[in-house]
Amino acid sequence: MVIRRTFLASVLLALALLAALIGAARADGLRLVVPDVTPVAGEMVPVTVRGEYDSTITLEKLVFPDSPAYDWIQVARDRWWDERIGGRMLKVFERKIAVYPRRAGTLVIGPVVHHLTVIGRDRPREPLDVTAERVRVQVAPFPAEGEPLAARALEVTDELSAAPGSLRDGETLVRRVVIRAEGALPHQLPPRPAMRAAWLITFAAPEERKVDLTSDGPVTTVTWLWNLRPKTGEPGVLPAFTFPWFDTGARILRKAEIAAIPFGYASFRAGHGGADRLPPGKVAVAAAATGAGFAVGLAVAVAGLSLRRRAGLAAALRRLVPVDPTRAALRRAGRGGDLLAVRRAAERHLRRRAALGRPVDRDVLAPLDAALYGPAVSALTPAAAVELVLRGTRRRPRA
Repeated sequence: MVIRRTFLASVLLALALLAALIGAARADGLRLVVPDVTPVAGEMVPVTVRGEYDSTITLEKLVFPDSPAYDWIQVARDRWWDERIGGRMLKVFERKIAVYPRRAGTLVIGPVVHHLTVIGRDRPREPLDVTAERVRVQVAPFPAEGEPLAARALEVTDELSAAPGSLRDGETLVRRVVIRAEGALPHQLPPRPAMRAAWLITFAAPEERKVDLTSDGPVTTVTWLWNLRPKTGEPGVLPAFTFPWFDTGARILRKAEIAAIPFGYASFRAGHGGADRLPPGKVAVAAAATGAGFAVGLAVAVAGLSLRRRAGLAAALRRLVPVDPTRAALRRAGRGGDLLAVRRAAERHLRRRAALGRPVDRDVLAPLDAALYGPAVSALTPAAAVELVLRGTRRRPRA
């Protein structure tokens, strides 16, 4: 009797162990695979949702969660295949997602639930939810002001239908600008610049923004088209348009530019070519008279301006004073001990120099970008970074 009870207990224990083994063999799992990186705000983070299933699946649905902390886009079709893992043949599922953090800080992705319908033991079909736990990613600030734009590569193409400074009388210039950014979303590219001037007639066609999905992430293209014609033919200049973008491969901030172009009719230049010039002895007299007349006219004009317009004129004249407030702000940022604050102050300093037509060498920012975003730990101090930037602005940029 005792032997029979012992045998029965052994059988029950074996059955329990077998059930546990069967349950383990049927374990289904889902996880989020994220590379070990520290992206900047706006940079693409590749996320793979990977499931490994032993169950027989008849229906499935996975919805990636939205969040105010990030934008996301699926970059490829879901993949299913059979794979031997740990001695068992499992059904493997993968979905490729590109996630774009909107701000610096800790980014939380997930949890993600895969809703399955599987063939059960007791009934033909039963629901099964498999959950991937949330993951956290540390996000660094974008190293420039404005909306963040990060890309693996960015290319600007500027096409002109004719030489803009030598147009035929009545001719309209067609300008077509195409920006192509690898790894960026359409809304991250800058808005279309305004090609307007008092001497210019402008018609802007509707802009085109499109995205192509690749296994490496989205590729966004934006196209701008303008029809431009001078009102009088008098020469003018359309100013340059620049915007910053973060190179995710080199881990540095770069600046893209749509170049300034001269504008006008060739006939106007031919008719005012300078054949009738003053004799050399009268040039100084003419210059002095012009300067005196300008000073008198300016005084009369200022007296007749409203208070608001006087303030605007005073602000414009202050820009001509040879005192650079951005240089002092850069010094203060260095004393504050914050490399990111130094980076932003340096960007404002270079931008002001460019606006004044002074030489600018953006390579001076490379050591600072490497210290902020490079993979290796840098010993560059904020004070040393300031000196590097200021020393670099005192030399002419390389051709």
